[in-house]
Amino acid sequence: MQPSAGMVLGVTLAQAQGLQAATTDLSQFVLPLTGSSNGGNTFPGVSLPFGMVKLGPDLYTGSDSYSGYQSTGSFIGFSLLHESGTGGAPKYGVVAQMPAVGTIDNPLEDQSVNRSSADEARLGYYKSSLSNNVTVELGATAKAGLFKYQFSENAAASNVIVDVSHVLPSFRGQGLGQNYLGGNISVTTTSGGVRYQGSGSYDNGWNRAPKWTVYFCGYFDQPATFKTFLGKNSAGEDLADYSTATSQESEARLGAVFTFKSVEVTSRVGVSFISADQACGNVDEEIPAGTTLETLEDNVKTAWNNQVLSKITTTDTSNTTRLQLLYSSLFHMSLIPTNKTGENPLWSSSEPYWDDIFTFWDLFRCTTSLFHILQPVAYEEFIRSLVDIWRNEGFLPDARSSFFNGATQGGSNGDNVLADAYVKGVRGAVNWDDAYSAMVTDAETVPANNNDPRDTSSSTKEGRGALPDWKAHGYITTKYGRSVSRSIEYAGNDFALYQVAKGLGKDEDAQKYLNRSRNWRNQWNSNLTALGFSGFLGPIDESGNFKDQDPLSCGGCYWGDDYYEALPFEYSFNAHHDINKLIDLSGGKDKFLSRLEKFFEGGVSSGNSQFNHTLFNPGNEPSFTTPYLFNFVGRQDLSVKHSRYTANSYYAPTAGGLPGNSDAGAMESWLLWSMIGLYPMTSQTTFLIGSPWFKDLTINLGSGKTLKITTTGGSDTAYYVQSLKVNGQSWDKAWVTWDDIFAKGGTLDFVLGSEATQWATGDAPPSPATESS
Repeated sequence: MQPSAGMVLGVTLAQAQGLQAATTDLSQFVLPLTGSSNGGNTFPGVSLPFGMVKLGPDLYTGSDSYSGYQSTGSFIGFSLLHESGTGGAPKYGVVAQMPAVGTIDNPLEDQSVNRSSADEARLGYYKSSLSNNVTVELGATAKAGLFKYQFSENAAASNVIVDVSHVLPSFRGQGLGQNYLGGNISVTTTSGGVRYQGSGSYDNGWNRAPKWTVYFCGYFDQPATFKTFLGKNSAGEDLADYSTATSQESEARLGAVFTFKSVEVTSRVGVSFISADQACGNVDEEIPAGTTLETLEDNVKTAWNNQVLSKITTTDTSNTTRLQLLYSSLFHMSLIPTNKTGENPLWSSSEPYWDDIFTFWDLFRCTTSLFHILQPVAYEEFIRSLVDIWRNEGFLPDARSSFFNGATQGGSNGDNVLADAYVKGVRGAVNWDDAYSAMVTDAETVPANNNDPRDTSSSTKEGRGALPDWKAHGYITTKYGRSVSRSIEYAGNDFALYQVAKGLGKDEDAQKYLNRSRNWRNQWNSNLTALGFSGFLGPIDESGNFKDQDPLSCGGCYWGDDYYEALPFEYSFNAHHDINKLIDLSGGKDKFLSRLEKFFEGGVSSGNSQFNHTLFNPGNEPSFTTPYLFNFVGRQDLSVKHSRYTANSYYAPTAGGLPGNSDAGAMESWLLWSMIGLYPMTSQTTFLIGSPWFKDLTINLGSGKTLKITTTGGSDTAYYVQSLKVNGQSWDKAWVTWDDIFAKGGTLDFVLGSEATQWATGDAPPSPATESS
């Protein structure tokens, strides 16, 4: 298959706008370790944008190493496949090598080694220094990786262990830990070195996936003696064979130990999900013999500069911290999903294939819309891939990894992603009739229950498991886990169907799904009260009666509870397609404004101590849009106040610099929108206006189009909007549309100041699901 356009995206530095990437290496502002500690779970190793290979360290601490990396603990390997910013349980950490010194009597025993100094990470390069006086340097391409080992001159023996059973383990006890299911390895000598190839099969991880297989092909550039090994079972340390046999194949643990006389050893390893031959082809093509680490680093930097970093540029270079936040955020939101076009083992197709989607519940609010703007070619391919998954598997993914759907935390939020693309003009080779049919499957077909122990009430794999209640009653009862949070999301999903049905001229469907999108109102319990406010989304028992509920508590806040990961108070702001009705149910504009202000008040919540005990939780997605809802009630200044405070207080270009789990770049994309001075309303063409951080920004929209943003009068204390011009025209609304500034490009010229002013006196943002009065 030919490389997809997304794989060869952006090939000339001269296309960069503003701060010219041709003269300024924007990669210098990327700090890969940003967000890697304190629960951010970002991947700091080496990867191309959306690359299949993410080469980095795997560490053991006794807690889950989601991206492989932890700042403490001991090294258990260096592997080619990882994800970034995930939770639930680790995924991948496979196709590994581990350096060791001295005689290796049993390679199945603990071979972990501590650090001797902190790891070094820069874009395109990673280095670890081990307490056994070995240094490991890493480089990567899309489908291959390079390991460079420096052993001590005094080492008794220089070894590299290839343990096919190596995976990232989980210690949470949820039954999600990955399992090694078997594999094979064969070793041959080459002129001047040695080669090995084989495969490993595994299951589980955060998406509870069944068996999947990865193939590998590796070379060492130095002569070596070797032994292969075979365990007695799939998990233990007992050896069945440890000999000069050239191959092993079993469901038991297996691998090889390579021993070198040289103190400097380089290894090149390719991976594939199709075959070992394809893995060999990948490494031979992408890292030919003799390729240096420096060449790979330069190539990775060039790719990131061309394809990602140069999409947003500025001449305002006075604040390095802000530049580091900008470009580190672009880096971490562009690691996954993974472009695996040409590497899908499940079906043959001329369509692109993307994998490792974690998860649309995390991404649909503001990440996918930014992905569309910054990567329009790749994004169209991504949309096509989603539709092709439905064609071949029957449902759109709400999340997906290792070629398997799951896990669905709330609604079928792939619907929102498709609708957002549709209303913003994504066409190209997307078959929108099929895309709409995929959405209808979500809206009408109950998925088979996968009996997830976290919630056995309905499917967590795909689709809408609580659909029987939603269709029969127009609400979801406590028969189903996450009943309340799913109801507000199902409403948004149905609004997404309305948008696409309307555009395709399916008027009857459009009216049906518009009506269904209003059913969140049936879950609104006007008798629930908290902090002087009445009316919140509440649970309904199987007899159709509201249950009592504290709006300030979500109980366990997990899969089997009524609310998933957020408070009733929090979810009760989430009817983003029907805001005017939400304002009405909340008691009108003044009461809604007061409710919003209370949401951001310190000392109100019994939890969220890291956020000054606010009900607002900047570390979780159901709170993402709420800072900008002030725009709907004439107080754009308060949207600026709270979004800027959140960004300044809880984000930094440091290892602990995220307010929560990155969630595959969701946190970073929220910050990027704050920097840009806009915020998207998903499935709509509306963007709410905030306040840009830089004196100028140029966003490269592709096809020769740009959005140019300027500010005058701004500073660290002067960030309130005083006035705005859109495309040179004075503007009095706290929102713009896709057509205003993105469809053909445009300009936004802000005047900022230290005092709040009521400049946005025009029409409020649209509330498209609310009936016209």
